[in-house]
Amino acid sequence: MRLIDEGLARLNSKIIRMANLSRETVELAVRAYLKNERLTEKIFNNSETLRILQDEVSELAVELIARYQPVASDLRYIKSCMEIAYGFSRFGRYAYDIMQVLEVFGDLSSCDQTKIIKANDIVHKMINLSIEAFINKDLAKAEEVDKMDDDIDDIYESHLSNLIKEKPQDLRCAVSATLILRYLERIADHASYIAEAVLYIVKGERRPRK
Repeated sequence: MRLIDEGLARLNSKIIRMANLSRETVELAVRAYLKNERLTEKIFNNSETLRILQDEVSELAVELIARYQPVASDLRYIKSCMEIAYGFSRFGRYAYDIMQVLEVFGDLSSCDQTKIIKANDIVHKMINLSIEAFINKDLAKAEEVDKMDDDIDDIYESHLSNLIKEKPQDLRCAVSATLILRYLERIADHASYIAEAVLYIVKGERRPRK
């Protein structure tokens, strides 16, 4: 075993912990919206834990670079882990933002939840696929995440278009849905960025971001 391998294993372990916690946090936030549950403190604590873990990933990555001066695939992996950790941290932040919408607007269970449920189903799949793509270095799953990002953009843009064309009957529902769809759209973007990082890890290629 190379000297750097133990450090890389620790880095991988932290990333997987972040992956699982970020997935759980987004699921909790959407569930809170759908069922009018007050989970703000729980989701805030998860978000803070993710932020701390991101810092730990960055510190470990810098240590590995300084100590071992890795090149080629090792360096790509370490750099990508820093980007991926940031993405998982943002999942937590946007989940907390969804809870803030509930804090401001209160019970939204009477609002039409169709678009948010549809968007969340896609985002849930994207998060799972991005995690699986990272763990297994699976390019096919990374590509699938990238394609699904367009579906989320379409839902969000369609919602905005309808707001412009049709005066909403319930402004409270319309504004809260716009905010939550925006946060889900941003989570989808970061899932897509994680998938792009997997491509870089495996092939050393970068694609222009949309």
